[in-house]
Amino acid sequence: MHTAAAVVAALLPAVQAMYPKSSPVLQVDAGSYNRLIARSNHTSLVEFYAPWCGHCQNLKPAFEKAAKNLDGLAKVAAIDCDAETNKQFCASMGVQGFPTLKTVRPSTKPGGKPVVEDYQGQRTAGAMVQAVVDKINNHVTHLKDKDLEGFLAGDKPKAILFTNKGTTSALLRSIAIDYLDQVSVGQVRDKEEKAVKRYGIEKFPTFVLVPGKAASPDADKEEAPVRFEGELNKKNLVEFLSKVAQPNPDPAPIDSKKKKSKDDKKKKESKESKETKESTSDDKTADAKEPSDETTKEKETAKPAMEIVSITAIKEKDVLVQKCLQPKAYTCVLALIPSETSEQGDKVVASLSQLNSKYLHGKRHLFPFFSVASDVDGTTALREALKLGSGVELIVVNARRGWWRRFEGDDFGVESVEGWIDAIRMGEGKKKTLPEGVVVEAPAEKEETKEKTKKESKEDKADKKEKEKETEKEKEKKKEEEEEEEKEPEVKHEEL
Repeated sequence: MHTAAAVVAALLPAVQAMYPKSSPVLQVDAGSYNRLIARSNHTSLVEFYAPWCGHCQNLKPAFEKAAKNLDGLAKVAAIDCDAETNKQFCASMGVQGFPTLKTVRPSTKPGGKPVVEDYQGQRTAGAMVQAVVDKINNHVTHLKDKDLEGFLAGDKPKAILFTNKGTTSALLRSIAIDYLDQVSVGQVRDKEEKAVKRYGIEKFPTFVLVPGKAASPDADKEEAPVRFEGELNKKNLVEFLSKVAQPNPDPAPIDSKKKKSKDDKKKKESKESKETKESTSDDKTADAKEPSDETTKEKETAKPAMEIVSITAIKEKDVLVQKCLQPKAYTCVLALIPSETSEQGDKVVASLSQLNSKYLHGKRHLFPFFSVASDVDGTTALREALKLGSGVELIVVNARRGWWRRFEGDDFGVESVEGWIDAIRMGEGKKKTLPEGVVVEAPAEKEETKEKTKKESKEDKADKKEKEKETEKEKEKKKEEEEEEEKEPEVKHEEL
Protein backbone atom coordinates (compact mmCIF):
# COMPACT_ATOMS: atom_id res chain seq x y z
CA MET A 1 0.00 0.00 0.00
CA HIS A 2 2.73 2.41 1.03
CA THR A 3 4.82 1.35 -1.97
CA ALA A 4 1.96 2.08 -4.39
CA ALA A 5 1.37 5.49 -2.82
CA ALA A 6 5.07 6.28 -3.12
CA VAL A 7 5.04 5.35 -6.80
CA VAL A 8 2.01 7.58 -7.46
CA ALA A 9 3.60 10.44 -5.53
CA ALA A 10 6.81 10.05 -7.50
CA LEU A 11 4.98 10.08 -10.82
CA LEU A 12 2.52 12.89 -10.04
CA PRO A 13 4.86 15.89 -10.50
CA ALA A 14 6.04 14.55 -13.86
CA VAL A 15 2.45 14.15 -15.04
CA GLN A 16 1.40 17.60 -13.85
CA ALA A 17 4.41 19.30 -15.44
CA MET A 18 3.48 18.36 -19.01
CA TYR A 19 4.52 21.85 -20.10
CA PRO A 20 7.22 23.10 -17.69
CA LYS A 21 8.34 26.73 -17.40
CA SER A 22 11.15 26.05 -19.86
CA SER A 23 8.61 25.00 -22.53
CA PRO A 24 7.82 27.44 -25.38
CA VAL A 25 4.14 26.70 -24.65
CA LEU A 26 2.57 29.30 -22.35
CA GLN A 27 0.81 27.69 -19.36
CA VAL A 28 -2.46 29.48 -18.45
CA ASP A 29 -5.33 28.77 -16.07
CA ALA A 30 -8.89 29.93 -15.48
CA GLY A 31 -7.62 33.00 -13.64
CA SER A 32 -5.07 34.14 -16.22
CA TYR A 33 -6.85 33.14 -19.46
CA ASN A 34 -8.75 36.40 -19.83
CA ARG A 35 -5.66 38.55 -19.21
CA LEU A 36 -3.15 36.54 -21.27
CA ILE A 37 -5.33 35.21 -24.10
CA ALA A 38 -8.77 36.85 -24.39
CA ARG A 39 -7.39 40.40 -24.00
CA SER A 40 -4.23 39.78 -26.01
CA ASN A 41 -3.47 41.81 -29.13
CA HIS A 42 -2.27 38.64 -30.84
CA THR A 43 -3.96 35.50 -32.15
CA SER A 44 -3.57 32.44 -29.91
CA LEU A 45 -3.73 28.66 -30.26
CA VAL A 46 -4.88 27.09 -26.99
CA GLU A 47 -4.76 23.41 -26.03
CA PHE A 48 -7.20 22.16 -23.39
CA TYR A 49 -5.63 18.98 -22.01
CA ALA A 50 -5.49 16.49 -19.16
CA PRO A 51 -2.07 15.23 -17.94
CA TRP A 52 -3.22 11.59 -17.96
CA CYS A 53 -4.42 11.80 -21.59
CA GLY A 54 -2.30 9.68 -23.96
CA HIS A 55 -3.30 11.68 -27.04
CA CYS A 56 -2.24 14.88 -25.25
CA GLN A 57 1.18 13.38 -24.55
CA ASN A 58 1.47 12.35 -28.21
CA LEU A 59 0.58 15.88 -29.33
CA LYS A 60 3.14 17.55 -27.05
CA PRO A 61 6.22 17.44 -29.39
CA ALA A 62 4.30 18.89 -32.37
CA PHE A 63 2.58 21.49 -30.17
CA GLU A 64 5.90 22.67 -28.72
CA LYS A 65 7.42 22.80 -32.21
CA ALA A 66 4.50 24.95 -33.37
CA ALA A 67 5.06 27.24 -30.36
CA LYS A 68 8.73 27.71 -31.32
CA ASN A 69 7.86 28.50 -34.94
CA LEU A 70 5.20 31.03 -33.89
CA ASP A 71 7.36 32.75 -31.28
CA GLY A 72 6.91 36.50 -31.65
CA LEU A 73 4.09 36.08 -34.18
CA ALA A 74 1.29 34.51 -32.12
CA LYS A 75 0.70 32.83 -28.77
CA VAL A 76 0.60 29.08 -28.17
CA ALA A 77 -0.84 28.20 -24.77
CA ALA A 78 -2.15 25.23 -22.80
CA ILE A 79 -4.56 24.83 -19.90
CA ASP A 80 -4.80 21.80 -17.59
CA CYS A 81 -8.50 20.92 -17.47
CA ASP A 82 -7.87 18.20 -14.89
CA ALA A 83 -7.03 20.79 -12.23
CA GLU A 84 -10.02 21.47 -9.98
CA THR A 85 -9.66 25.25 -10.41
CA ASN A 86 -9.89 24.90 -14.20
CA LYS A 87 -12.65 22.28 -14.63
CA GLN A 88 -15.57 24.71 -14.61
CA PHE A 89 -13.78 27.08 -17.00
CA CYS A 90 -12.97 24.27 -19.47
CA ALA A 91 -16.61 23.19 -19.42
CA SER A 92 -17.71 26.77 -20.14
CA MET A 93 -15.42 26.74 -23.19
CA GLY A 94 -17.26 23.70 -24.56
CA VAL A 95 -14.43 21.22 -23.92
CA GLN A 96 -15.76 17.64 -24.04
CA GLY A 97 -12.63 15.64 -24.82
CA PHE A 98 -8.85 15.86 -24.76
CA PRO A 99 -6.95 17.36 -26.35
CA THR A 100 -9.23 20.13 -27.62
CA LEU A 101 -7.57 22.90 -29.64
CA LYS A 102 -9.09 26.35 -30.16
CA THR A 103 -7.88 29.47 -31.95
CA VAL A 104 -8.57 32.82 -30.29
CA ARG A 105 -8.46 35.80 -32.63
CA PRO A 106 -8.70 39.40 -31.34
CA SER A 107 -11.68 41.41 -32.52
CA THR A 108 -11.02 43.91 -35.30
CA LYS A 109 -13.14 46.40 -33.33
CA PRO A 110 -11.76 48.23 -30.26
CA GLY A 111 -13.12 46.58 -27.12
CA GLY A 112 -14.81 43.79 -29.10
CA LYS A 113 -14.88 40.17 -27.98
CA PRO A 114 -12.30 37.79 -29.45
CA VAL A 115 -13.40 35.21 -32.02
CA VAL A 116 -12.99 31.69 -30.61
CA GLU A 117 -13.04 28.77 -33.07
CA ASP A 118 -12.34 25.05 -32.81
CA TYR A 119 -9.20 23.90 -34.61
CA GLN A 120 -10.09 20.76 -36.56
CA GLY A 121 -7.06 20.49 -38.81
CA GLN A 122 -4.19 18.02 -38.75
CA ARG A 123 -2.25 17.65 -35.49
CA THR A 124 1.12 18.41 -37.10
CA ALA A 125 3.31 21.40 -36.31
CA GLY A 126 3.14 22.68 -39.89
CA ALA A 127 -0.66 22.47 -40.11
CA MET A 128 -1.16 24.17 -36.74
CA VAL A 129 1.29 26.96 -37.60
CA GLN A 130 -0.42 27.62 -40.94
CA ALA A 131 -3.88 27.72 -39.32
CA VAL A 132 -2.72 30.31 -36.78
CA VAL A 133 -0.85 32.39 -39.38
CA ASP A 134 -4.04 32.54 -41.47
CA LYS A 135 -5.87 34.07 -38.49
CA ILE A 136 -3.35 36.81 -37.63
CA ASN A 137 -5.14 40.15 -38.07
CA ASN A 138 -3.83 42.32 -40.91
CA HIS A 139 -3.30 46.03 -40.17
CA VAL A 140 -0.77 46.47 -42.99
CA THR A 141 -1.72 48.90 -45.77
CA HIS A 142 -0.99 47.73 -49.32
CA LEU A 143 0.30 50.78 -51.18
CA LYS A 144 0.39 51.71 -54.84
CA ASP A 145 2.24 54.71 -56.30
CA LYS A 146 -0.93 56.82 -56.16
CA ASP A 147 -1.52 55.96 -52.47
CA LEU A 148 1.92 56.89 -51.13
CA GLU A 149 1.40 60.62 -50.49
CA GLY A 150 -1.80 60.01 -48.58
CA PHE A 151 -0.11 57.30 -46.48
CA LEU A 152 2.84 59.58 -45.63
CA ALA A 153 0.61 62.50 -44.54
CA GLY A 154 0.52 63.34 -40.84
CA ASP A 155 3.13 63.38 -38.07
CA LYS A 156 3.00 59.69 -37.14
CA PRO A 157 6.08 57.57 -38.01
CA LYS A 158 5.72 55.15 -40.94
CA ALA A 159 7.40 51.84 -41.71
CA ILE A 160 7.33 50.49 -45.27
CA LEU A 161 8.35 47.07 -46.54
CA PHE A 162 9.35 47.01 -50.22
CA THR A 163 8.86 43.46 -51.50
CA ASN A 164 8.40 41.40 -54.65
CA LYS A 165 5.57 39.44 -53.01
CA GLY A 166 1.86 40.23 -53.11
CA THR A 167 0.97 38.55 -49.83
CA THR A 168 1.62 40.01 -46.38
CA SER A 169 3.89 37.91 -44.19
CA ALA A 170 3.00 36.91 -40.64
CA LEU A 171 6.09 38.80 -39.46
CA LEU A 172 4.94 42.13 -40.95
CA ARG A 173 1.39 41.62 -39.67
CA SER A 174 2.73 40.98 -36.15
CA ILE A 175 4.82 44.17 -36.34
CA ALA A 176 1.72 46.14 -37.39
CA ILE A 177 -0.16 44.70 -34.39
CA ASP A 178 2.65 45.56 -31.95
CA TYR A 179 2.80 49.16 -33.18
CA LEU A 180 -0.89 49.72 -33.93
CA ASP A 181 -1.80 53.43 -33.56
CA GLN A 182 1.90 54.28 -33.02
CA VAL A 183 3.59 53.45 -36.33
CA SER A 184 1.69 53.10 -39.62
CA VAL A 185 2.92 49.99 -41.45
CA GLY A 186 2.69 49.70 -45.24
CA GLN A 187 3.79 47.32 -47.98
CA VAL A 188 4.87 48.27 -51.51
CA ARG A 189 5.33 45.88 -54.45
CA ASP A 190 8.44 46.05 -56.62
CA LYS A 191 6.25 46.99 -59.61
CA GLU A 192 5.35 50.37 -58.04
CA GLU A 193 8.15 52.21 -59.86
CA LYS A 194 7.65 55.72 -58.44
CA ALA A 195 7.69 54.58 -54.81
CA VAL A 196 10.69 52.31 -55.41
CA LYS A 197 12.61 55.11 -57.14
CA ARG A 198 11.69 57.66 -54.46
CA TYR A 199 13.43 55.62 -51.76
CA GLY A 200 16.21 54.28 -53.99
CA ILE A 201 15.27 50.65 -53.44
CA GLU A 202 17.53 48.24 -55.33
CA LYS A 203 16.90 44.92 -53.61
CA PHE A 204 13.84 43.19 -52.19
CA PRO A 205 12.79 42.90 -49.44
CA THR A 206 13.91 46.24 -47.96
CA PHE A 207 12.44 47.74 -44.78
CA VAL A 208 12.38 51.55 -44.49
CA LEU A 209 11.48 53.73 -41.50
CA VAL A 210 10.10 57.23 -42.14
CA PRO A 211 10.39 58.85 -38.67
CA GLY A 212 8.01 61.73 -39.39
CA LYS A 213 7.79 65.13 -37.72
CA ALA A 214 6.85 63.69 -34.34
CA ALA A 215 10.29 62.09 -34.00
CA SER A 216 12.21 65.20 -35.06
CA PRO A 217 13.51 67.78 -32.52
CA ASP A 218 12.42 70.46 -34.98
CA ALA A 219 8.62 70.15 -35.29
CA ASP A 220 8.62 71.73 -38.75
CA LYS A 221 11.10 69.27 -40.23
CA GLU A 222 10.83 65.62 -41.04
CA GLU A 223 13.74 63.27 -40.41
CA ALA A 224 15.27 61.51 -43.39
CA PRO A 225 14.12 57.91 -44.06
CA VAL A 226 16.25 55.20 -42.44
CA ARG A 227 16.88 51.90 -44.19
CA PHE A 228 17.08 48.74 -42.07
CA GLU A 229 20.27 46.73 -42.50
CA GLY A 230 20.40 43.20 -41.18
CA GLU A 231 18.33 40.04 -40.90
CA LEU A 232 14.59 40.65 -41.09
CA ASN A 233 13.31 39.04 -37.90
CA LYS A 234 11.02 40.15 -35.08
CA LYS A 235 13.72 40.96 -32.55
CA ASN A 236 15.76 43.07 -34.98
CA LEU A 237 12.75 44.97 -36.34
CA VAL A 238 11.45 45.82 -32.85
CA GLU A 239 14.90 47.12 -31.91
CA PHE A 240 15.02 49.13 -35.15
CA LEU A 241 11.58 50.70 -34.58
CA SER A 242 12.48 51.60 -30.99
CA LYS A 243 14.04 54.75 -32.51
CA VAL A 244 10.53 56.18 -32.81
CA ALA A 245 8.20 54.12 -30.58
CA GLN A 246 7.89 51.23 -28.14
CA PRO A 247 5.65 48.23 -28.92
CA ASN A 248 2.20 48.16 -27.35
CA PRO A 249 2.08 46.21 -24.08
CA ASP A 250 0.29 42.89 -24.41
CA PRO A 251 -2.30 42.93 -23.03
CA ALA A 252 -2.81 46.67 -22.47
CA PRO A 253 -2.57 47.48 -18.73
CA ILE A 254 -5.62 48.81 -16.94
CA ASP A 255 -5.25 52.55 -16.37
CA SER A 256 -5.07 52.97 -12.57
CA LYS A 257 -6.58 56.48 -12.80
CA LYS A 258 -9.51 55.20 -14.86
CA LYS A 259 -9.98 52.27 -12.49
CA LYS A 260 -10.00 54.62 -9.48
CA SER A 261 -12.41 56.94 -11.28
CA LYS A 262 -14.76 54.02 -12.00
CA ASP A 263 -14.60 52.86 -8.36
CA ASP A 264 -15.36 56.40 -7.12
CA LYS A 265 -18.23 56.64 -9.59
CA LYS A 266 -19.70 53.33 -8.36
CA LYS A 267 -19.48 54.49 -4.73
CA LYS A 268 -21.15 57.80 -5.64
CA GLU A 269 -23.90 56.03 -7.60
CA SER A 270 -24.48 53.63 -4.69
CA LYS A 271 -24.80 56.53 -2.25
CA GLU A 272 -27.14 58.46 -4.56
CA SER A 273 -29.21 55.32 -5.11
CA LYS A 274 -29.63 54.86 -1.36
CA GLU A 275 -30.69 58.49 -0.90
CA THR A 276 -33.09 58.23 -3.85
CA LYS A 277 -34.77 55.12 -2.42
CA GLU A 278 -35.46 56.95 0.86
CA SER A 279 -37.14 59.88 -0.92
CA THR A 280 -38.86 57.94 -3.70
CA SER A 281 -41.84 56.69 -1.67
CA ASP A 282 -43.25 60.24 -1.27
CA ASP A 283 -42.91 61.01 -4.99
CA LYS A 284 -44.15 57.70 -6.46
CA THR A 285 -47.68 58.91 -7.15
CA ALA A 286 -46.57 62.13 -8.83
CA ASP A 287 -43.97 60.33 -10.95
CA ALA A 288 -46.50 57.75 -12.07
CA LYS A 289 -48.98 60.40 -13.20
CA GLU A 290 -46.63 62.58 -15.22
CA PRO A 291 -43.27 61.63 -16.80
CA SER A 292 -40.35 63.99 -16.20
CA ASP A 293 -39.12 66.42 -18.87
CA GLU A 294 -35.83 64.50 -19.08
CA THR A 295 -37.59 61.20 -19.79
CA THR A 296 -39.74 62.82 -22.46
CA LYS A 297 -36.66 64.41 -24.04
CA GLU A 298 -34.82 61.07 -24.08
CA LYS A 299 -37.76 59.42 -25.80
CA GLU A 300 -37.97 62.18 -28.38
CA THR A 301 -34.23 62.15 -29.20
CA ALA A 302 -33.79 58.37 -29.14
CA LYS A 303 -32.57 57.04 -32.48
CA PRO A 304 -34.93 54.69 -34.30
CA ALA A 305 -33.86 51.04 -34.25
CA MET A 306 -32.30 49.73 -37.44
CA GLU A 307 -34.83 47.93 -39.60
CA ILE A 308 -33.79 44.29 -39.93
CA VAL A 309 -33.74 42.97 -43.49
CA SER A 310 -33.97 39.19 -43.29
CA ILE A 311 -31.73 37.10 -45.52
CA THR A 312 -33.30 35.19 -48.41
CA ALA A 313 -34.29 31.58 -47.79
CA ILE A 314 -33.56 29.35 -50.79
CA LYS A 315 -36.31 26.73 -51.13
CA GLU A 316 -35.52 25.09 -54.49
CA LYS A 317 -32.48 23.33 -55.88
CA ASP A 318 -32.65 25.29 -59.15
CA VAL A 319 -32.40 28.58 -57.26
CA LEU A 320 -29.47 27.29 -55.19
CA VAL A 321 -27.61 26.28 -58.35
CA GLN A 322 -28.46 29.50 -60.19
CA LYS A 323 -27.39 31.76 -57.31
CA CYS A 324 -24.36 29.91 -55.97
CA LEU A 325 -23.38 26.64 -57.64
CA GLN A 326 -23.28 27.28 -61.40
CA PRO A 327 -19.92 27.98 -63.14
CA LYS A 328 -20.47 31.75 -63.38
CA ALA A 329 -21.72 32.23 -59.79
CA TYR A 330 -19.74 34.55 -57.55
CA THR A 331 -19.24 34.43 -53.77
CA CYS A 332 -22.23 33.24 -51.69
CA VAL A 333 -22.59 32.78 -47.94
CA LEU A 334 -24.84 29.81 -47.16
CA ALA A 335 -26.34 28.96 -43.77
CA LEU A 336 -27.22 25.26 -43.96
CA ILE A 337 -29.89 24.77 -41.30
CA PRO A 338 -32.28 21.98 -40.21
CA SER A 339 -35.75 22.00 -41.75
CA GLU A 340 -37.24 22.18 -38.26
CA THR A 341 -36.72 25.17 -35.97
CA SER A 342 -33.54 24.95 -33.89
CA GLU A 343 -31.78 27.35 -31.53
CA GLN A 344 -28.49 27.33 -33.49
CA GLY A 345 -30.28 27.60 -36.82
CA ASP A 346 -32.28 30.61 -35.66
CA LYS A 347 -29.13 32.18 -34.20
CA VAL A 348 -27.07 31.98 -37.40
CA VAL A 349 -29.96 33.31 -39.51
CA ALA A 350 -30.51 36.17 -37.04
CA SER A 351 -26.80 37.07 -37.08
CA LEU A 352 -26.63 37.06 -40.87
CA SER A 353 -29.85 39.10 -41.10
CA GLN A 354 -28.45 41.69 -38.71
CA LEU A 355 -25.21 41.95 -40.72
CA ASN A 356 -27.19 42.02 -43.97
CA SER A 357 -29.19 44.97 -42.63
CA LYS A 358 -26.03 46.73 -41.48
CA TYR A 359 -24.40 46.44 -44.92
CA LEU A 360 -27.57 47.46 -46.80
CA HIS A 361 -28.26 50.51 -44.62
CA GLY A 362 -24.60 51.47 -44.83
CA LYS A 363 -24.76 51.10 -48.64
CA ARG A 364 -21.88 48.62 -48.58
CA HIS A 365 -21.85 46.20 -51.49
CA LEU A 366 -21.10 42.68 -50.26
CA PHE A 367 -21.72 39.13 -51.39
CA PRO A 368 -25.24 37.75 -50.73
CA PHE A 369 -26.30 35.71 -47.68
CA PHE A 370 -28.77 32.81 -48.00
CA SER A 371 -30.30 30.21 -45.69
CA VAL A 372 -30.94 26.71 -47.02
CA ALA A 373 -33.02 24.20 -45.04
CA SER A 374 -32.05 20.52 -45.00
CA ASP A 375 -35.23 19.46 -46.82
CA VAL A 376 -34.26 21.44 -49.95
CA ASP A 377 -33.32 19.04 -52.73
CA GLY A 378 -29.56 18.92 -53.28
CA THR A 379 -28.44 20.00 -49.79
CA THR A 380 -27.70 16.43 -48.65
CA ALA A 381 -25.42 15.90 -51.66
CA LEU A 382 -23.73 19.25 -50.99
CA ARG A 383 -23.09 18.34 -47.34
CA GLU A 384 -21.69 14.95 -48.35
CA ALA A 385 -19.42 16.45 -51.02
CA LEU A 386 -18.00 18.97 -48.54
CA LYS A 387 -17.88 16.35 -45.72
CA LEU A 388 -20.15 18.41 -43.47
CA GLY A 389 -22.30 17.07 -40.65
CA SER A 390 -26.08 17.20 -40.43
CA GLY A 391 -26.16 20.12 -37.97
CA VAL A 392 -26.02 23.85 -38.58
CA GLU A 393 -23.20 24.78 -40.96
CA LEU A 394 -22.07 28.17 -42.22
CA ILE A 395 -20.05 28.14 -45.45
CA VAL A 396 -18.96 30.47 -48.23
CA VAL A 397 -18.59 29.23 -51.81
CA ASN A 398 -17.27 30.79 -54.99
CA ALA A 399 -18.19 28.50 -57.88
CA ARG A 400 -16.58 30.79 -60.45
CA ARG A 401 -13.15 30.39 -58.85
CA GLY A 402 -13.76 26.94 -57.41
CA TRP A 403 -13.13 27.54 -53.70
CA TRP A 404 -15.04 27.34 -50.42
CA ARG A 405 -14.53 27.93 -46.68
CA ARG A 406 -16.27 26.69 -43.53
CA PHE A 407 -17.01 28.66 -40.37
CA GLU A 408 -15.14 26.84 -37.62
CA GLY A 409 -16.75 26.65 -34.19
CA ASP A 410 -20.29 26.74 -32.87
CA ASP A 411 -20.59 30.37 -31.76
CA PHE A 412 -22.90 31.84 -34.39
CA GLY A 413 -23.16 35.20 -32.62
CA VAL A 414 -22.99 38.43 -34.64
CA GLU A 415 -19.40 39.30 -33.64
CA SER A 416 -18.01 35.85 -34.47
CA VAL A 417 -19.79 35.68 -37.82
CA GLU A 418 -18.81 39.25 -38.71
CA GLY A 419 -15.16 38.49 -37.92
CA TRP A 420 -15.31 35.47 -40.24
CA ILE A 421 -16.95 37.50 -43.03
CA ASP A 422 -14.38 40.30 -42.62
CA ALA A 423 -11.59 37.74 -43.06
CA ILE A 424 -13.20 36.49 -46.29
CA ARG A 425 -13.70 40.04 -47.53
CA MET A 426 -10.03 40.85 -46.88
CA GLY A 427 -8.89 37.67 -48.63
CA GLU A 428 -7.45 36.23 -45.42
CA GLY A 429 -7.45 32.59 -44.41
CA LYS A 430 -7.03 29.35 -46.32
CA LYS A 431 -9.52 28.48 -49.04
CA LYS A 432 -10.42 24.89 -49.92
CA THR A 433 -10.96 23.61 -53.44
CA LEU A 434 -14.56 22.74 -54.28
CA PRO A 435 -14.87 18.98 -54.91
CA GLU A 436 -15.83 17.78 -58.37
CA GLY A 437 -19.59 17.67 -58.91
CA VAL A 438 -20.49 20.58 -56.60
CA VAL A 439 -20.46 23.13 -59.42
CA VAL A 440 -23.11 22.23 -62.00
CA GLU A 441 -24.62 23.86 -65.06
CA ALA A 442 -27.53 26.23 -64.45
CA PRO A 443 -31.03 24.82 -65.13
CA ALA A 444 -32.07 25.03 -68.80
CA GLU A 445 -34.51 27.76 -69.77
CA LYS A 446 -38.16 26.79 -70.01
CA GLU A 447 -39.55 26.05 -73.48
CA GLU A 448 -41.92 29.03 -73.30
CA THR A 449 -39.01 31.39 -72.72
CA LYS A 450 -37.09 29.87 -75.63
CA GLU A 451 -40.06 30.25 -77.99
CA LYS A 452 -40.54 33.84 -76.91
CA THR A 453 -36.88 34.56 -77.60
CA LYS A 454 -37.11 33.02 -81.09
CA LYS A 455 -40.16 35.13 -81.94
CA GLU A 456 -38.48 38.38 -80.96
CA SER A 457 -38.68 40.69 -83.97
CA LYS A 458 -35.68 42.20 -85.74
CA GLU A 459 -36.97 45.67 -84.87
CA ASP A 460 -36.99 44.83 -81.16
CA LYS A 461 -33.44 43.53 -81.41
CA ALA A 462 -32.32 46.69 -83.16
CA ASP A 463 -33.97 48.83 -80.48
CA LYS A 464 -32.28 46.74 -77.82
CA LYS A 465 -28.87 47.26 -79.42
CA GLU A 466 -29.45 51.00 -79.65
CA LYS A 467 -30.37 51.16 -75.97
CA GLU A 468 -27.27 49.15 -75.08
CA LYS A 469 -25.11 51.59 -77.06
CA GLU A 470 -26.71 54.55 -75.28
CA THR A 471 -26.17 52.86 -71.91
CA GLU A 472 -22.51 52.22 -72.75
CA LYS A 473 -22.05 55.87 -73.74
CA GLU A 474 -23.63 57.00 -70.48
CA LYS A 475 -21.35 54.66 -68.52
CA GLU A 476 -18.25 55.95 -70.32
CA LYS A 477 -19.31 59.55 -69.70
CA LYS A 478 -19.92 58.83 -66.02
CA LYS A 479 -16.56 57.10 -65.75
CA GLU A 480 -14.79 60.11 -67.29
CA GLU A 481 -16.55 62.44 -64.84
CA GLU A 482 -15.52 60.28 -61.89
CA GLU A 483 -11.91 60.19 -63.05
CA GLU A 484 -11.85 63.98 -63.23
CA GLU A 485 -13.02 64.34 -59.65
CA GLU A 486 -10.21 64.60 -57.12
CA LYS A 487 -10.78 61.82 -54.65
CA GLU A 488 -8.47 60.07 -52.24
CA PRO A 489 -7.80 56.62 -53.73
CA GLU A 490 -9.17 53.67 -51.84
CA VAL A 491 -6.50 51.29 -50.52
CA LYS A 492 -7.44 47.76 -51.50
CA HIS A 493 -6.02 44.73 -49.73
CA GLU A 494 -4.63 42.07 -52.02
CA GLU A 495 -5.88 38.55 -51.55
CA LEU A 496 -3.51 36.28 -49.69
